[in-house]
Amino acid sequence: MPTWPIPRIRELLEPTLAHMGYDIYALEQAGTSGRTLRIAIDRPEGVTIDDCQRVSSVAGPLLDQADLIPGGRYQLEVSSPGAERPLRTRADYDRFVGRKVNVRYRVGDSESVLEGELVVVDDAGVAVQGRRADIHHIPWDDIQAARLTVSL
Repeated sequence: MPTWPIPRIRELLEPTLAHMGYDIYALEQAGTSGRTLRIAIDRPEGVTIDDCQRVSSVAGPLLDQADLIPGGRYQLEVSSPGAERPLRTRADYDRFVGRKVNVRYRVGDSESVLEGELVVVDDAGVAVQGRRADIHHIPWDDIQAARLTVSL
């Protein structure tokens, strides 16, 4: 499977998609044959199917013209990050204060998982209000993974 220049593809697409009001949440080479380019897009008000189609209709011709994909043949998939997207950056946490989250974090030599409402994000870490209204403060260094959740 040939490796595609994902950073260069991102550099090509980002300015145009930003002008259209979208962020590239994720960009990856995928599929069993490695001939699928997956682009997950995001924007503050969320992503619809129409948004995915709009981005696909612009990204495809840009990619074809730039000829960055060896062999020239590829399948393009454009999607949203999903309802239970991972929280990867401080900006993600800031954006989703007040939403339900699932946080996996270190506690000494073990780990724990907490689901609840993200109530505070600051330089020290995050605070999550659990099911019994108790608030748990989790330092940034202890967070192993976090995502939005639609169930509690």
